[in-house]
Amino acid sequence: MNGPEIERLIQLLGRLPGLGPRSARRVALHLLKKREVLMQPLATALGDAARAIRACTVCGNLDTVDPCSICADPRRDAGLICVVEDVGDLWAMERGKIFQGRYHVLGGSLSALDGIGPDELNIAALVKRVAGGGVREVIMATNATVDGQTTAHYLAERLGELNVPLTRLAHGVPVGGELDWLDDGTLATALKARRAL
Repeated sequence: MNGPEIERLIQLLGRLPGLGPRSARRVALHLLKKREVLMQPLATALGDAARAIRACTVCGNLDTVDPCSICADPRRDAGLICVVEDVGDLWAMERGKIFQGRYHVLGGSLSALDGIGPDELNIAALVKRVAGGGVREVIMATNATVDGQTTAHYLAERLGELNVPLTRLAHGVPVGGELDWLDDGTLATALKARRAL
């Protein structure tokens, strides 16, 4: 039986995505064994992050400055807005270093089952940004799930009257993918989105 401090650590670690009870115990044990070189610096970094990181009032990204470093970067194209569901999606786009516009983080997707409607998401701020002028294109980069598709369609309706081109990320066969390994939905989407060579 572990002391209450260890059990609390295990329970908190178990709340992290990808960590079940057994993984949380292994992580806790590893942290406790490496207390000086890992656990204490991690605790300091967590405290520092909790104090310093905030949501950008323009796009919803997480950063230590407001507006965030992406919104404040004059080299970024303010006329292109890429709409993503969560900050993790923004980070994934940035990892590829292929998009040089700005972002808008919704904070999730519409979901009737989970009771998430338009008022629970950062949609009003997006409409205000686009209506303010200067936006040449809005790129919908919501996930290729039912909720992501529903969110993209809802946003298209809300933004449609503002006369700004709306585009959606392509879906279909991934680079390096083999047809035999793809699910039926991905194949169907790829076939519908085919284009001339």
